[in-house]
Amino acid sequence: MDNKRFNLTTDPWIKVVTAESNQEKTVSLIDLFENASSYRQLAGDMHSQDLALLRLLLAILTTVYSRVDADGEQYSWLEGDIKSPESLEIDLDAFDDDEGEETLFATWGQLYQTGHFSAAVIDYLKAHMADFEFFGDRPFYQASTEDYDALVPENRKVAAGKGQVLVKQMNRRISESAHTPDIFTPKSGDAKNEVSLDELVRWVIAYQNFTGVTDKTKVVTEEKFSNSGGWIYRLNPVFAKGKTLFDTLMLNLVLVDTRQDGTEYALQKPVWEAKSVRDYVAQRKALILPDNLAELYTTWSRLLHIEWQDGQPMILSAGIPTFAYEDALIEPMTTWKLDKKTNAYRPAGKSLRSLGIAMWRNFGQYVKVRLQDDMHEPGIVIWLRALKQRQLIDHDAPLFLNSVTLISDGNATSQSPAAEVVDDMELQADVLFDDELAERWPLRIEEVIETTQTIGTDYYHFATDIGKIRNLDTRTFASGLSAKFYERLNEPFKAWLSGLRGQDDREAKINIWKAELEKIVVMAVDDEMQASSPRDVRGISDDHGRPLNIFTAKNHLMYNVRRDLDLKKE
Repeated sequence: MDNKRFNLTTDPWIKVVTAESNQEKTVSLIDLFENASSYRQLAGDMHSQDLALLRLLLAILTTVYSRVDADGEQYSWLEGDIKSPESLEIDLDAFDDDEGEETLFATWGQLYQTGHFSAAVIDYLKAHMADFEFFGDRPFYQASTEDYDALVPENRKVAAGKGQVLVKQMNRRISESAHTPDIFTPKSGDAKNEVSLDELVRWVIAYQNFTGVTDKTKVVTEEKFSNSGGWIYRLNPVFAKGKTLFDTLMLNLVLVDTRQDGTEYALQKPVWEAKSVRDYVAQRKALILPDNLAELYTTWSRLLHIEWQDGQPMILSAGIPTFAYEDALIEPMTTWKLDKKTNAYRPAGKSLRSLGIAMWRNFGQYVKVRLQDDMHEPGIVIWLRALKQRQLIDHDAPLFLNSVTLISDGNATSQSPAAEVVDDMELQADVLFDDELAERWPLRIEEVIETTQTIGTDYYHFATDIGKIRNLDTRTFASGLSAKFYERLNEPFKAWLSGLRGQDDREAKINIWKAELEKIVVMAVDDEMQASSPRDVRGISDDHGRPLNIFTAKNHLMYNVRRDLDLKKE
């Protein structure tokens, strides 16, 4: 493979779905950016892989449009040549916070109106073609033999062949270790370690974002450190989705840090613009959180080196020290929770225990419901609000908030992927960013969700009663029945959310959902009644000696539902 060439800018490796024919197509970086409005979405091997690729694409766009405007003109406050990133500096005398912010918003607005990216993106990729070569002296997202050997312990150098990560471990559809076979995979036997070149490129990028901790090799540091998982792996990812890939990229293209305590402008430093791999690792040893999105989006969790044997890759991996998640609020694609003990914000990660909880049930993690709350909105929501306030997106535009979460097995020594959860919420911009203090839609939506979950609790108690009647493990039975009930709610509630409008009568819309919710409860109960047995009808005596059968359980549930929904008996 010494003479092998594969350049990400010109060779096809990114899977997309075309908007016109809905067919899958594999494209290069240049093709993607030239025709982004013709593609519906990314279509890689997993949704989490697509998320990793989305962040890479955004790193390129953020880098380009933080240096030049929509016409390709370098911003007045930048000194140096944009073709030589290391020469760039911010002229503080020429940079005005307010004017600079408006200039960056104007760049975004002009691009969005034209419906395509400018030639500056293609010019950047052509100027940096050498940085996107998958082979050679400085292979993309990898270290050369010399760099790898210089950074790892003596007994872990390339010639030793230790610290390997198999393709089947990197492929997150398999994630099989060398010692524990995974039976239910899309490949079997030796085929698990076979991979095409374009697929390998996608998995290398995904692996840097969703790394487990089964590997033990680390780069040499003065102080000991533990290998960490990939950066996105511990987030609760959220991003905006548009009708086309162009729309998706634009809606997530954060050019201004709109947080109150944020920095409006920072020089972008994607990993491929680091002076060298050794210099990048040296910076990472300092454990400093990036101050720019391009660097954050292209963060490595591992130093990778690939040797080629009979056309197949042998991948060596070494851990790199990583910065902390606490107060890493520059990260726009996650929800946050406040740690009351440390008073620091941490990503509100998802676990196997919260696997079945739909996105809408945590609405208050995505939008600030009560203005006085100490919750921190995801950066992407703050960004979308800023676009709406400047009328860069329509007030009645439907906004899709998507979530793609790869959940680990919870094992501290492996953190192998156990499940991938994909979810979304659609709301109109006027609803999501309603500024009416008394009747703000976000506040009313949160109240509706609280009421809905109260009904969910009522149904759980009904399920517990049925479990008692049937002499079953009540907790297990009730949890299963409750999960099915919430599954019934998901699509109707999401449809109700997407149908809300800023000018709606709040009470009328809320009553429509309450009536729908009561119908869903009745249907769920009727299904259970149809499956009843003579024992369910005969029943038992409850803890107070009163008769408990399926009919009394139903009556008790419906009484509670009408009370909690505040609906009239008829």
